[in-house]
Amino acid sequence: MSTQITTPINRSSAEALSKNKQEPEWLTALRAEAAEAAETLEWPKPEKMRIDRWELGALGQYKQNDAISSSDQLPESVRGLVPAEASANLLVQRNSSVVLKQLAAELQSKGVIFTDLETAARDHAELVQKYLFTAIRKDENKLTALHAALWNGGVFIYVPKNVEVELPLQALLFSDDAEATFAPHILLIADNHSRVTYVDHVVSAFEAETGPSIHQAMVEVFVKAGAQVQFASVHHMADSVIDMTIRRAVVENDGRMEWVIGDLHDGNILSDTLTILNGSGSTSDAKVISIGGASQKMSLTTQAVHVGRSTESTMVTRAVMKDQATAIINGITKIEKGATKANGEQTEKVLMLSPKARGDANPILLIDEDDVKAGHAASVGQVNAEQIYYLMSRGISKQDAERLIIHGFLAPVVSEIPIESVREQLQKLLERKLGS
Repeated sequence: MSTQITTPINRSSAEALSKNKQEPEWLTALRAEAAEAAETLEWPKPEKMRIDRWELGALGQYKQNDAISSSDQLPESVRGLVPAEASANLLVQRNSSVVLKQLAAELQSKGVIFTDLETAARDHAELVQKYLFTAIRKDENKLTALHAALWNGGVFIYVPKNVEVELPLQALLFSDDAEATFAPHILLIADNHSRVTYVDHVVSAFEAETGPSIHQAMVEVFVKAGAQVQFASVHHMADSVIDMTIRRAVVENDGRMEWVIGDLHDGNILSDTLTILNGSGSTSDAKVISIGGASQKMSLTTQAVHVGRSTESTMVTRAVMKDQATAIINGITKIEKGATKANGEQTEKVLMLSPKARGDANPILLIDEDDVKAGHAASVGQVNAEQIYYLMSRGISKQDAERLIIHGFLAPVVSEIPIESVREQLQKLLERKLGS
Protein backbone atom coordinates (compact mmCIF):
# COMPACT_ATOMS: atom_id res chain seq x y z
CA MET A 1 0.00 0.00 0.00
CA SER A 2 1.32 3.43 -0.94
CA THR A 3 -0.31 6.71 0.09
CA GLN A 4 1.11 9.97 -1.22
CA ILE A 5 1.81 12.63 1.38
CA THR A 6 1.60 16.20 0.18
CA THR A 7 4.21 18.73 1.23
CA PRO A 8 3.33 20.46 3.41
CA ILE A 9 0.86 18.06 5.05
CA ASN A 10 -2.67 19.33 5.57
CA ARG A 11 -5.77 18.28 7.50
CA SER A 12 -7.46 16.41 4.67
CA SER A 13 -4.38 14.39 3.70
CA ALA A 14 -3.76 13.43 7.36
CA GLU A 15 -7.36 12.27 7.69
CA ALA A 16 -7.09 10.31 4.44
CA LEU A 17 -3.93 8.59 5.64
CA SER A 18 -5.53 7.61 8.95
CA LYS A 19 -8.74 6.33 7.39
CA ASN A 20 -6.80 4.40 4.79
CA LYS A 21 -5.06 2.56 7.66
CA GLN A 22 -8.44 2.02 9.40
CA GLU A 23 -7.33 3.76 12.57
CA PRO A 24 -9.74 4.57 15.42
CA GLU A 25 -11.62 7.85 15.20
CA TRP A 26 -9.75 9.44 18.10
CA LEU A 27 -6.43 8.91 16.32
CA THR A 28 -7.78 10.24 13.03
CA ALA A 29 -8.89 13.38 14.89
CA LEU A 30 -5.48 13.71 16.57
CA ARG A 31 -3.66 13.47 13.23
CA ALA A 32 -6.00 16.01 11.62
CA GLU A 33 -5.59 18.53 14.44
CA ALA A 34 -1.82 18.14 14.34
CA ALA A 35 -1.68 18.64 10.57
CA GLU A 36 -3.73 21.78 10.86
CA ALA A 37 -1.46 23.12 13.61
CA ALA A 38 1.65 22.36 11.54
CA GLU A 39 0.58 24.88 8.90
CA THR A 40 1.06 27.81 11.30
CA LEU A 41 3.71 26.60 13.77
CA GLU A 42 7.44 27.28 13.38
CA TRP A 43 10.36 24.85 13.36
CA PRO A 44 12.27 24.38 16.62
CA LYS A 45 15.05 26.86 17.18
CA PRO A 46 17.92 25.01 18.86
CA GLU A 47 20.84 27.05 20.16
CA LYS A 48 23.18 28.27 17.36
CA MET A 49 21.75 25.90 14.74
CA ARG A 50 19.52 27.00 11.84
CA ILE A 51 17.65 23.78 11.10
CA ASP A 52 15.16 25.75 8.97
CA ARG A 53 17.94 25.83 6.35
CA TRP A 54 17.95 22.04 6.13
CA GLU A 55 15.91 20.17 3.50
CA LEU A 56 12.91 19.60 5.73
CA GLY A 57 10.27 19.12 3.05
CA ALA A 58 11.28 15.58 2.08
CA LEU A 59 8.44 13.90 3.95
CA GLY A 60 8.03 11.07 1.46
CA GLN A 61 4.97 8.88 1.12
CA TYR A 62 3.48 6.16 3.28
CA LYS A 63 4.66 2.77 1.98
CA GLN A 64 3.64 -0.47 3.64
CA ASN A 65 6.06 -3.37 3.27
CA ASP A 66 5.07 -7.04 3.37
CA ALA A 67 5.31 -8.83 6.71
CA ILE A 68 8.02 -11.45 7.24
CA SER A 69 8.08 -14.49 9.53
CA SER A 70 11.68 -14.29 10.78
CA SER A 71 14.74 -12.04 10.74
CA ASP A 72 16.34 -14.43 8.22
CA GLN A 73 14.11 -12.82 5.58
CA LEU A 74 15.55 -9.36 6.15
CA PRO A 75 17.81 -7.80 3.50
CA GLU A 76 21.38 -8.96 3.90
CA SER A 77 22.53 -5.38 4.49
CA VAL A 78 20.70 -5.21 7.86
CA ARG A 79 20.37 -8.86 8.85
CA GLY A 80 23.64 -8.78 10.76
CA LEU A 81 22.29 -6.08 13.07
CA VAL A 82 19.91 -8.56 14.69
CA PRO A 83 21.83 -10.50 17.36
CA ALA A 84 20.85 -14.11 18.01
CA GLU A 85 19.61 -13.35 21.52
CA ALA A 86 17.07 -10.84 20.12
CA SER A 87 15.07 -13.41 18.15
CA ALA A 88 12.53 -14.03 20.94
CA ASN A 89 11.77 -10.37 21.65
CA LEU A 90 12.18 -8.43 18.43
CA LEU A 91 10.31 -5.83 16.40
CA VAL A 92 11.36 -4.67 12.93
CA GLN A 93 10.10 -1.60 11.08
CA ARG A 94 10.96 -1.28 7.39
CA ASN A 95 10.27 2.18 5.96
CA SER A 96 6.68 3.07 6.95
CA SER A 97 5.44 -0.17 8.53
CA VAL A 98 6.35 -2.88 11.01
CA VAL A 99 7.09 -6.16 9.22
CA LEU A 100 8.06 -8.42 12.14
CA LYS A 101 7.15 -8.60 15.82
CA GLN A 102 8.04 -11.40 18.22
CA LEU A 103 7.57 -11.69 21.98
CA ALA A 104 8.41 -14.67 24.16
CA ALA A 105 5.38 -16.61 25.42
CA GLU A 106 6.59 -16.23 29.02
CA LEU A 107 6.42 -12.44 28.80
CA GLN A 108 3.03 -12.57 27.10
CA SER A 109 1.71 -14.66 29.99
CA LYS A 110 2.89 -11.98 32.42
CA GLY A 111 0.91 -9.30 30.57
CA VAL A 112 3.84 -7.63 28.79
CA ILE A 113 2.83 -5.93 25.54
CA PHE A 114 5.44 -5.45 22.82
CA THR A 115 3.95 -4.57 19.46
CA ASP A 116 3.78 -1.83 16.86
CA LEU A 117 2.07 1.38 17.91
CA GLU A 118 -0.44 1.28 15.05
CA THR A 119 -1.75 -2.10 16.25
CA ALA A 120 -1.69 -0.97 19.88
CA ALA A 121 -3.82 2.07 19.01
CA ARG A 122 -6.54 -0.37 17.91
CA ASP A 123 -6.09 -3.26 20.36
CA HIS A 124 -5.14 -1.25 23.47
CA ALA A 125 -6.84 2.02 22.65
CA GLU A 126 -7.60 3.08 26.23
CA LEU A 127 -3.98 2.71 27.29
CA VAL A 128 -2.49 4.33 24.18
CA GLN A 129 -4.91 7.25 24.12
CA LYS A 130 -4.15 8.02 27.79
CA TYR A 131 -0.42 8.53 27.14
CA LEU A 132 0.16 9.27 23.45
CA PHE A 133 1.44 12.84 22.90
CA THR A 134 1.25 13.78 26.56
CA ALA A 135 5.01 13.82 27.28
CA ILE A 136 5.50 15.48 23.88
CA ARG A 137 2.71 17.84 22.92
CA LYS A 138 1.61 17.59 19.33
CA ASP A 139 1.50 21.38 19.08
CA GLU A 140 4.92 22.22 20.59
CA ASN A 141 6.30 23.22 17.18
CA LYS A 142 6.11 22.34 13.49
CA LEU A 143 8.25 19.24 13.97
CA THR A 144 6.08 17.69 16.69
CA ALA A 145 2.92 18.59 14.78
CA LEU A 146 4.14 17.05 11.53
CA HIS A 147 5.21 13.94 13.38
CA ALA A 148 1.85 13.63 15.13
CA ALA A 149 0.17 13.84 11.72
CA LEU A 150 2.50 11.42 9.91
CA TRP A 151 4.01 8.90 12.35
CA ASN A 152 3.93 5.32 11.23
CA GLY A 153 4.76 1.82 12.48
CA GLY A 154 6.40 2.59 15.78
CA VAL A 155 6.85 0.63 19.00
CA PHE A 156 4.50 0.15 21.96
CA ILE A 157 5.72 -1.39 25.20
CA TYR A 158 3.73 -1.93 28.38
CA VAL A 159 5.19 -3.70 31.41
CA PRO A 160 2.66 -4.45 34.18
CA LYS A 161 3.17 -3.81 37.88
CA ASN A 162 5.95 -5.78 39.58
CA VAL A 163 7.02 -7.49 36.33
CA GLU A 164 10.74 -7.60 35.58
CA VAL A 165 11.74 -8.24 31.97
CA GLU A 166 15.10 -9.98 32.20
CA LEU A 167 16.02 -10.05 28.50
CA PRO A 168 16.09 -6.78 26.55
CA LEU A 169 13.30 -5.95 24.12
CA GLN A 170 14.97 -5.02 20.83
CA ALA A 171 13.90 -3.19 17.68
CA LEU A 172 15.47 -2.67 14.28
CA LEU A 173 14.09 0.42 12.54
CA PHE A 174 15.42 0.77 9.01
CA SER A 175 14.79 2.55 5.74
CA ASP A 176 15.83 1.22 2.34
CA ASP A 177 13.52 3.49 0.32
CA ALA A 178 14.35 7.20 0.48
CA GLU A 179 10.91 8.07 -0.92
CA ALA A 180 9.06 6.39 1.96
CA THR A 181 7.95 8.26 5.07
CA PHE A 182 10.12 6.98 7.94
CA ALA A 183 8.63 8.29 11.18
CA PRO A 184 8.45 5.74 14.02
CA HIS A 185 6.94 6.75 17.36
CA ILE A 186 7.99 4.83 20.49
CA LEU A 187 5.68 4.73 23.51
CA LEU A 188 6.94 2.86 26.59
CA ILE A 189 5.02 2.52 29.87
CA ALA A 190 6.67 0.83 32.85
CA ASP A 191 4.09 0.36 35.60
CA ASN A 192 4.82 0.45 39.34
CA HIS A 193 7.97 -1.43 40.42
CA SER A 194 8.52 -2.98 37.00
CA ARG A 195 11.83 -3.17 35.15
CA VAL A 196 12.64 -3.27 31.43
CA THR A 197 15.51 -2.67 28.99
CA TYR A 198 14.76 -1.56 25.44
CA VAL A 199 17.39 -1.31 22.69
CA ASP A 200 16.99 -0.16 19.10
CA HIS A 201 19.11 0.31 15.98
CA VAL A 202 18.02 3.02 13.53
CA VAL A 203 19.70 2.52 10.16
CA SER A 204 19.41 3.12 6.44
CA ALA A 205 20.23 0.58 3.74
CA PHE A 206 20.03 2.37 0.41
CA GLU A 207 21.48 0.50 -2.56
CA ALA A 208 22.60 3.70 -4.30
CA GLU A 209 22.93 7.43 -3.68
CA THR A 210 19.55 9.03 -3.08
CA GLY A 211 18.00 12.42 -2.69
CA PRO A 212 17.34 13.94 0.76
CA SER A 213 15.03 12.19 3.18
CA ILE A 214 14.03 12.60 6.81
CA HIS A 215 13.93 10.26 9.77
CA GLN A 216 11.61 11.97 12.24
CA ALA A 217 11.14 9.98 15.41
CA MET A 218 9.71 10.66 18.84
CA VAL A 219 10.00 8.73 22.07
CA GLU A 220 7.71 8.96 25.09
CA VAL A 221 8.63 6.98 28.22
CA PHE A 222 6.55 6.83 31.41
CA VAL A 223 8.33 5.44 34.46
CA LYS A 224 5.85 4.78 37.23
CA ALA A 225 6.63 4.63 40.97
CA GLY A 226 9.60 2.42 41.73
CA ALA A 227 10.02 1.31 38.11
CA GLN A 228 13.34 1.15 36.23
CA VAL A 229 13.82 1.70 32.50
CA GLN A 230 17.00 1.38 30.44
CA PHE A 231 16.67 2.85 26.95
CA ALA A 232 19.55 2.40 24.50
CA SER A 233 19.46 3.69 20.92
CA VAL A 234 22.13 3.67 18.20
CA HIS A 235 21.56 5.70 15.02
CA HIS A 236 23.63 5.32 11.85
CA MET A 237 22.09 6.37 8.54
CA ALA A 238 23.36 7.73 5.24
CA ASP A 239 24.49 11.35 4.93
CA SER A 240 21.44 12.08 2.72
CA VAL A 241 19.13 11.46 5.71
CA ILE A 242 18.28 14.19 8.21
CA ASP A 243 17.85 12.59 11.64
CA MET A 244 15.38 14.45 13.88
CA THR A 245 14.67 12.67 17.17
CA ILE A 246 12.89 14.01 20.24
CA ARG A 247 12.86 11.93 23.43
CA ARG A 248 10.92 12.58 26.64
CA ALA A 249 10.66 10.60 29.86
CA VAL A 250 8.39 11.32 32.84
CA VAL A 251 9.54 9.66 36.07
CA GLU A 252 7.43 9.23 39.21
CA ASN A 253 8.37 8.55 42.87
CA ASP A 254 11.57 6.49 43.24
CA GLY A 255 11.58 5.63 39.54
CA ARG A 256 14.78 5.49 37.50
CA MET A 257 15.38 6.37 33.84
CA GLU A 258 18.63 5.55 32.02
CA TRP A 259 19.42 6.74 28.50
CA VAL A 260 22.32 5.55 26.36
CA ILE A 261 22.31 7.33 22.99
CA GLY A 262 24.75 6.67 20.16
CA ASP A 263 24.32 9.49 17.63
CA LEU A 264 26.63 8.05 14.97
CA HIS A 265 24.55 9.18 12.01
CA ASP A 266 26.35 10.54 8.92
CA GLY A 267 23.86 13.31 8.07
CA ASN A 268 22.57 16.35 9.92
CA ILE A 269 21.18 15.65 13.40
CA LEU A 270 18.66 17.26 15.73
CA SER A 271 18.64 15.22 18.94
CA ASP A 272 16.83 16.35 22.09
CA THR A 273 16.57 14.08 25.15
CA LEU A 274 14.66 15.31 28.22
CA THR A 275 13.89 13.61 31.54
CA ILE A 276 11.25 15.12 33.83
CA LEU A 277 11.75 13.99 37.43
CA ASN A 278 8.25 14.54 38.73
CA GLY A 279 8.37 12.16 41.67
CA SER A 280 10.30 12.47 44.90
CA GLY A 281 13.36 10.22 44.97
CA SER A 282 13.32 9.79 41.19
CA THR A 283 16.63 9.58 39.31
CA SER A 284 17.94 9.77 35.78
CA ASP A 285 21.20 9.05 33.99
CA ALA A 286 21.83 10.08 30.38
CA LYS A 287 24.91 9.21 28.36
CA VAL A 288 25.35 10.44 24.77
CA ILE A 289 28.13 9.65 22.31
CA SER A 290 28.58 11.25 18.89
CA ILE A 291 31.14 11.51 16.10
CA GLY A 292 30.88 14.22 13.46
CA GLY A 293 32.56 14.15 10.08
CA ALA A 294 32.58 15.79 6.64
CA SER A 295 30.34 18.90 6.71
CA GLN A 296 27.85 17.36 9.11
CA LYS A 297 25.82 19.64 11.41
CA MET A 298 24.60 18.40 14.77
CA SER A 299 22.45 19.86 17.52
CA LEU A 300 22.63 17.58 20.57
CA THR A 301 20.64 18.60 23.65
CA THR A 302 20.28 16.67 26.91
CA GLN A 303 17.98 17.98 29.64
CA ALA A 304 16.83 17.10 33.15
CA VAL A 305 14.00 18.91 34.93
CA HIS A 306 13.77 18.36 38.70
CA VAL A 307 10.27 18.75 40.14
CA GLY A 308 10.09 16.25 43.00
CA ARG A 309 12.17 16.33 46.16
CA SER A 310 15.48 14.48 46.58
CA THR A 311 15.79 13.87 42.85
CA GLU A 312 19.10 13.17 41.09
CA SER A 313 20.22 13.54 37.50
CA THR A 314 23.49 12.81 35.73
CA MET A 315 24.24 13.76 32.12
CA VAL A 316 27.42 12.88 30.22
CA THR A 317 28.07 13.74 26.55
CA ARG A 318 31.20 12.83 24.58
CA ALA A 319 31.66 14.05 21.01
CA VAL A 320 34.55 13.65 18.57
CA MET A 321 34.67 16.14 15.68
CA LYS A 322 36.65 15.76 12.46
CA ASP A 323 36.83 17.36 9.01
CA GLN A 324 34.48 20.40 8.85
CA ALA A 325 31.73 19.06 11.09
CA THR A 326 29.85 21.31 13.52
CA ALA A 327 28.32 20.22 16.82
CA ILE A 328 26.34 22.36 19.25
CA ILE A 329 26.07 20.41 22.50
CA ASN A 330 23.67 21.69 25.15
CA GLY A 331 23.28 20.32 28.65
CA ILE A 332 20.40 21.82 30.62
CA THR A 333 19.68 21.12 34.28
CA LYS A 334 16.51 22.80 35.58
CA ILE A 335 15.61 22.64 39.27
CA GLU A 336 12.11 23.89 39.93
CA LYS A 337 10.93 25.73 43.04
CA GLY A 338 10.13 23.16 45.72
CA ALA A 339 12.54 20.50 44.43
CA THR A 340 14.54 20.54 47.66
CA LYS A 341 17.56 18.24 48.08
CA ALA A 342 17.81 17.87 44.29
CA ASN A 343 21.21 17.05 42.81
CA GLY A 344 22.00 17.64 39.14
CA GLU A 345 25.39 17.00 37.53
CA GLN A 346 26.38 17.31 33.88
CA THR A 347 29.54 16.97 31.78
CA GLU A 348 30.06 17.81 28.11
CA LYS A 349 33.38 17.08 26.44
CA VAL A 350 34.36 17.59 22.80
CA LEU A 351 37.55 16.21 21.23
CA MET A 352 38.64 18.04 18.08
CA LEU A 353 40.53 16.16 15.35
CA SER A 354 40.60 18.96 12.77
CA PRO A 355 41.25 22.72 12.92
CA LYS A 356 38.23 23.25 10.65
CA ALA A 357 35.79 21.34 12.87
CA ARG A 358 33.66 23.22 15.37
CA GLY A 359 32.37 22.02 18.71
CA ASP A 360 30.49 24.15 21.23
CA ALA A 361 29.72 22.75 24.68
CA ASN A 362 27.08 24.77 26.52
CA PRO A 363 26.33 23.69 30.12
CA ILE A 364 23.27 25.47 31.51
CA LEU A 365 22.01 25.45 35.10
CA LEU A 366 18.59 26.95 35.87
CA ILE A 367 18.03 26.89 39.64
CA ASP A 368 14.85 28.10 41.34
CA GLU A 369 15.44 26.42 44.71
CA ASP A 370 18.07 27.06 47.43
CA ASP A 371 18.55 23.71 49.15
CA VAL A 372 20.03 21.83 46.17
CA LYS A 373 23.30 20.69 44.59
CA ALA A 374 24.16 21.32 40.95
CA GLY A 375 27.37 21.23 38.98
CA HIS A 376 28.72 21.15 35.47
CA ALA A 377 31.93 20.62 33.54
CA ALA A 378 32.63 21.31 29.89
CA SER A 379 35.71 21.14 27.72
CA VAL A 380 36.63 21.46 24.05
CA GLY A 381 40.15 20.61 22.96
CA GLN A 382 42.56 18.83 20.67
CA VAL A 383 44.09 15.39 21.20
CA ASN A 384 46.67 15.73 23.97
CA ALA A 385 50.16 15.91 22.38
CA GLU A 386 51.85 14.66 25.57
CA GLN A 387 49.67 11.56 25.63
CA ILE A 388 50.54 10.82 22.01
CA TYR A 389 54.25 11.31 22.72
CA TYR A 390 54.07 8.96 25.70
CA LEU A 391 52.37 6.21 23.68
CA MET A 392 54.76 6.65 20.74
CA SER A 393 57.70 6.32 23.15
CA ARG A 394 56.32 2.85 23.93
CA GLY A 395 56.54 1.81 20.28
CA ILE A 396 52.98 2.67 19.23
CA SER A 397 52.48 4.48 15.92
CA LYS A 398 51.00 7.98 15.95
CA GLN A 399 47.81 6.81 14.20
CA ASP A 400 47.28 3.98 16.68
CA ALA A 401 48.08 6.31 19.57
CA GLU A 402 45.40 8.77 18.46
CA ARG A 403 42.92 5.95 18.07
CA LEU A 404 43.62 4.63 21.55
CA ILE A 405 43.12 8.09 23.05
CA ILE A 406 39.84 8.56 21.18
CA HIS A 407 38.51 5.20 22.33
CA GLY A 408 39.52 6.02 25.88
CA PHE A 409 37.73 9.35 25.57
CA LEU A 410 34.51 7.61 24.47
CA ALA A 411 34.76 4.64 26.84
CA PRO A 412 32.59 6.10 29.67
CA VAL A 413 29.57 5.93 27.37
CA VAL A 414 30.40 2.86 25.29
CA SER A 415 30.89 0.74 28.41
CA GLU A 416 27.35 1.58 29.57
CA ILE A 417 25.61 -0.09 26.61
CA PRO A 418 23.56 -2.82 28.35
CA ILE A 419 24.03 -5.57 25.73
CA GLU A 420 27.35 -7.00 24.57
CA SER A 421 26.27 -7.44 20.94
CA VAL A 422 25.18 -3.81 20.79
CA ARG A 423 28.49 -2.67 22.25
CA GLU A 424 30.26 -4.65 19.54
CA GLN A 425 28.16 -3.00 16.83
CA LEU A 426 28.90 0.39 18.35
CA GLN A 427 32.64 -0.31 18.32
CA LYS A 428 32.43 -1.19 14.61
CA LEU A 429 30.58 2.04 13.90
CA LEU A 430 33.14 4.05 15.82
CA GLU A 431 35.91 2.54 13.74
CA ARG A 432 34.04 3.33 10.53
CA LYS A 433 33.27 6.92 11.45
CA LEU A 434 36.80 7.57 12.64
CA GLY A 435 38.16 6.25 9.35
CA SER A 436 40.27 3.58 11.01
